[in-house]
Formats: sequence, structure tokens, C-alpha cells
Amino acid sequence: MNTLFVSDIHLNSAQPDITEQFCAFLRGPARQAEKLYILGDLFEFWIGDDDPDATYAQIQTELKALTDSGVPCVVLHGNRDFLLGEKFCKRTGCQLLPDGSLIELYGQRVVLCHGDILCTDDHAYQRLRRIFRNPIIQGLLRLLPLKQRQRLAERMRQASRNHIKNSMNEIMDVNQQSVIEYMHKANVQCLVHGHTHRPAIHMHALSSTSGTRIVLGDWYEHGSVLSWSTQGYELLTLTRS
Repeated sequence: MNTLFVSDIHLNSAQPDITEQFCAFLRGPARQAEKLYILGDLFEFWIGDDDPDATYAQIQTELKALTDSGVPCVVLHGNRDFLLGEKFCKRTGCQLLPDGSLIELYGQRVVLCHGDILCTDDHAYQRLRRIFRNPIIQGLLRLLPLKQRQRLAERMRQASRNHIKNSMNEIMDVNQQSVIEYMHKANVQCLVHGHTHRPAIHMHALSSTSGTRIVLGDWYEHGSVLSWSTQGYELLTLTRS
């Protein structure tokens, strides 16, 4: 048995190939797993648990089939789906965990996060993150009419595209010192995250030992999965037909 990790699937109705591949993943490899972790940005943008999008409804049905089969699924909020809430959990059987959650994985302590909190060189983004991760702001957003939230989501998507286009490539990645401080604070030697869309395994020098940072990739062109078992871990790329 293995434990699987994915992130940044960015499911949306405009890219049915992503939906098709992820559904196949949920019906196939995920059914054989001990547990599935989704580390944020499952959806391109989640405007609330009342979103009527047909693709989102399909994914919730597929996740419910997975959890009903006996495979637990844990979800972290990303920067695109920070409004995932209780109704989503009831529909899917998934469990929501906060950023920075610690898990015990085959004898090793591991800290999980979406990854955007580590991109501290991007000061404009971090200011925006603090605003939208505020529970009061999120509560106010949920009170807005659906149409208004849909318009807001589209403006935020466009603003994100412009920010990425106009920003230096370096600030879009994690800050190395922030990574080390994050791992020290969690008292772990292993960190798993997504967000940057740069799948890789990095080694970091901690105060008295070395640490491992595993970065999950996005699903825009192909799938990215971390498979972890008692035999070790492997960062996999799933081809798309």
C-alpha cells in the first residue's frame, strides 16, 4: 500500500482533458492507495460550496466514490480554492486540514502545505494572501451573491495572470530561508508542497541535519503524483493521451 499526494490540478470546465485524467486517476491508482492527499488548488477557482459548475459537481461525485470505497482523502486549501467548506466535505467525504499540518508517514514526521506561504519574496502576493485567508473576509465573500462571486473570481484570475507575466521569475518560487525556518518551526526533516508548479526533490541544510523538500507539479499538461510507501517515495509524471 502507498500514500499518494497531488496538488495544483486546477480543474475547470474549459480543460476537459485535465478532468478526464484526474477522474481516471481517482478510479485507478487512488483506489489502490492507503490515503490520498490533495495539497491545494484542486479547482481552478472555487467561489463557494454553492457553485453549480457541472465539472465541479462531477469531481465531487468521483471523490465521494473514492472515499466510499474506503480510501480516505485529505484536502488542503490552495490560493485558488480557499473557500472550500463544510458542504464540500459532506458531498465528497473528504477531510479539510489547515496549511502546516503534521502527519506521521511510515515512521517519519512530514509537514504539508500548499506552498504559497513560502514564496515570501513576492510581497504583493503575500499581502493579498493575508487578506483572503482571513476568516472574516472569507465569511463576507460567502455572503455575496453567486454572480458577484463569479465576476470577482474572473477578475482575480486575470489579475493573477498579469502578476505572473509582469513579475520576475525568481519571486514566484519559494524563499530558501523561509523553507528552512518553516521546517525548523515544524520540527521536521521533510516538507511536501505544491503551488510553484516546479516538481522536484530538494535537499536543505538544517541546523543539525539535512532536510528534504518535495515539490509537486501541476496537471496542466500531464499529471504529477508523489507516491510514498514503506519502500520510499517517488515523484511520478502521469502521461496524458
